[in-house]
Amino acid sequence: MDIDGDGRRDILSGSYSRMDDDMAGLFQVLYGKSKGTFRKAEVLKGTDGEPLIIPADEKHDIEKICTRPFAIDWDGDGHLDLVVGNFAGTFYWFRGEGKGAFQPKPEGINNGDKPLQIKGHHSDPFVIDWDGDGDLDLLSGSAAGGVQWAENMAGPGKLPELRSFQVLLKPGRSVRYGRLLSEDDLSGPAHSTRVWVADVNGDGKLDLLVGDTVTLISPAKNLSAEQYQEKFAVWNKAFNKASRRMSSQRDDEKASARAREAFQKVYEQRTEFMNEEPTGFVWLYLHK
Repeated sequence: MDIDGDGRRDILSGSYSRMDDDMAGLFQVLYGKSKGTFRKAEVLKGTDGEPLIIPADEKHDIEKICTRPFAIDWDGDGHLDLVVGNFAGTFYWFRGEGKGAFQPKPEGINNGDKPLQIKGHHSDPFVIDWDGDGDLDLLSGSAAGGVQWAENMAGPGKLPELRSFQVLLKPGRSVRYGRLLSEDDLSGPAHSTRVWVADVNGDGKLDLLVGDTVTLISPAKNLSAEQYQEKFAVWNKAFNKASRRMSSQRDDEKASARAREAFQKVYEQRTEFMNEEPTGFVWLYLHK
């Protein structure tokens, strides 16, 4: 996407940062240079010279922790705008003024008179004409997994008016922590999904690319599956006991510190019998 209009592709990203002793989300951009190279990442700022940040009060502070920014002409005025998601699962948009300039304060994206929100958390906006009627629809991944889409009813070139989200791809089956899990056991995206839309096979139809997060688990030290299950059962009992103890000691500072230390010791013991491989995959869904 060419954010600043110089004819070169740029890269946009959300980030998780601390601002004034509080957590917030900053949008960063790598401006394109010649020969496919990029400048160092820098914080995207508004026309007031300050970083673009989603506003939120104390009760809704996770709304200002951003996820993906998506550059698109949202209001049809010929300038690129930013449609952004956040940890709360709602959406905002920063109005563009051309050549990479954006108004400092965003506007909320609504469904009628209420904020548009995915089912779950961590909204992941991808804006495209999904249903082929000429206007911009909104797709999103979710912390819970799956893909959702909100249909635009406004018509081409108008500020979108979106329906509530409906499920396009159901979340994958949840996996209990500690269950042995290999790549061969997977049949679809897990959780923390991120979506991209493109005509991958060139048949004129929009396809879905869905990224996810999953932790593969295998026995450590050549243990058999049966031996692993036995050791996990013993560990899990101790882990739950340490968790309960830590929760019950919160009002006593010294006791709480001892409980946290004991919990951490138990938690680390899992490496004696368990291998964990945090990873993720990209799944392709071809449009019929």
